[in-house]
Amino acid sequence: MNEEALLRDIKRDPHKFGELYEAFYKEIFGYALRRTGQYEAARDIAAETFLKAYAGIGNFRWRNTSLLYWLYAIATNEINRYYRSRTYTPESLNRIQEEYGVDLTDYSNAETDRILLEEEMRKHQEFANVQALVATLDPKYQDVISLRYYEQKSIREIAIILGKKEGTIKSLLSRGLDKVRERLTGD
Repeated sequence: MNEEALLRDIKRDPHKFGELYEAFYKEIFGYALRRTGQYEAARDIAAETFLKAYAGIGNFRWRNTSLLYWLYAIATNEINRYYRSRTYTPESLNRIQEEYGVDLTDYSNAETDRILLEEEMRKHQEFANVQALVATLDPKYQDVISLRYYEQKSIREIAIILGKKEGTIKSLLSRGLDKVRERLTGD
């Protein structure tokens, strides 16, 4: 997919945003699900991520960096907002439908995706235990550990997503992993 061309198309015709949604929804939803462990919360976070992306895409400037990184940055902020607030209330994609007449909701595969993702999570109980432990860390450590190990992003990609220097990412990752090890061993 030529993201630069898609971005130009979206700016000319907002209905083209659906192509961006289709291309990246599964990755953003999966990221939110792995971070929260909650299907409903992940769905709300993914919806809010795309709502904010839709509302802000006019200001996005192409810098030869994948739109996916921008979406991960928005999703990371939404996940952190979710953890800060026990009463997380997303604006949801309904706002896009109401204000712009664009329908991005295609739930035809949602139930199948949900079943497959939940089955994957059941198979990996150890993952769930580590995920719960990671969730107790400071969000700055959660972000880098999740992006590195759950999303398989490189240090460079994480730096782009979080808007930090690579050295800072390495340091946060190292300290975060040390904290995980300490908690696993009970030291």
